[in-house]
Amino acid sequence: MAWRSHLAEGLRPVVDLIYPPRCPLCGAPLAAQGGLCIDCWSGLEVPECSDGAPSAVTSEQGLKPDVIAASVYNDISRQLILTFKHGGKIALAPLLAGLIAAKLPDAGSMESPPLLVPVPLHRLRLWERGFNQAALLARELAKSGKGELAVDALVRRKRTPSLGGLGSEERKMALKGAITVRSSTAARRIRGRNVVLVDDVLTSGATSDACIDALVEAGAASVQIACFARVEN
Repeated sequence: MAWRSHLAEGLRPVVDLIYPPRCPLCGAPLAAQGGLCIDCWSGLEVPECSDGAPSAVTSEQGLKPDVIAASVYNDISRQLILTFKHGGKIALAPLLAGLIAAKLPDAGSMESPPLLVPVPLHRLRLWERGFNQAALLARELAKSGKGELAVDALVRRKRTPSLGGLGSEERKMALKGAITVRSSTAARRIRGRNVVLVDDVLTSGATSDACIDALVEAGAASVQIACFARVEN
């Protein structure tokens, strides 16, 4: 609402006085809250082919989705993700989502806006962390007019081990049956829709594969991946 925006602007000087704006990575002073210093900004690397570039990810359904990545996974993007996800700095969500949103088309003029579906966390992991970082990013993208939020479309029904160090077949086995569409209601919402699968970082693509397979089985017309950082092979 407009009054909330005006209130936030009115309180900004007080907030800045109590909590002086600083870069969340290096602590350097900033002119305003919610950004990075020049040095950290310059450390972010934008993928050469991130605007709908075909991905190396291919699901069991044979779908090879486009990947929209705001940055390459390097030291700076890694620090941002770790600070956001494991450091509990959820205030970084608007910044990270804003960089993703810059690469997505506005959905306002579309006859059928895409569904924004976050990669799900297992309920125990969600309880431990207190939030799903992908869901926070998806919410911010919805606020930016990039699509319709479907925050609980997918569910992770079993807790999977860390996939680091596992081969591709081992990853597939670990994720087999782990991620499904939550309900028949969610399936009806997905059927025939274009879907943007939202995550913080795309690494091997194994988790994305499992999500894509579930979405395709539910009848999604297309699936695109949108993430803050992408590990380049």
